[in-house]
Amino acid sequence: MEFLPDLGTFIAFTIAVWILALTPGPDMTISIARALSDGKVGGLMVVLGTSTGLVVHTLLVALGVSALIIASPTAFLVLKTGGAAYLVWLAIQAIRYGSSFTVRRESGPQRSAAANYLSGLWVNLLNPKVIIFFMTFLPQFVTADDPHVTGKLIFLGLWAICIGMPVNAVIVLIAERLSMWLQNNRAVLRGIDYTFAGVFSLFAVKIFMTQAR
Repeated sequence: MEFLPDLGTFIAFTIAVWILALTPGPDMTISIARALSDGKVGGLMVVLGTSTGLVVHTLLVALGVSALIIASPTAFLVLKTGGAAYLVWLAIQAIRYGSSFTVRRESGPQRSAAANYLSGLWVNLLNPKVIIFFMTFLPQFVTADDPHVTGKLIFLGLWAICIGMPVNAVIVLIAERLSMWLQNNRAVLRGIDYTFAGVFSLFAVKIFMTQAR
């Protein structure tokens, strides 16, 4: 199947997505907060909403990158180089500042399932960091001379959602214990930060070395 990446790329991408799913961020924070205030269904609806947002990002990136390659392979090379540099910057930020993960139970009337879904969707779609990250992360796993780049980008994006959603769902189901445990065990969060930094630094080095040949 032409849209499937090679095994090495597939494994590297899968590991990266799992690390991302375990790294506290806006998506995790809001899903846990809503699970604490509106129940587990509310948290799961947020996860569904954020995942829908990632589908939109996947399609936009796949179509945009494909158009960029057709217009200018050199511009795509610049995008990948800039993306690798951005991953290095994220790694440095993770080590310097670490996770600021904090969750408080939200007050007020319980929200509907639809409201929680839309909250997750808009948090994901309107977060500029998510947009930039997806635009720079996915292209690291394709090449400009691949005739099936669009299919591979869509496959990778959808695969990321498929393997990330179960992790996020488990986090929601154990939200209260997990949030308290993480906030009381900052060393674990720092371990996640360093793992995140290490993996994404390796991706960046890989792309820089590939371009230097």
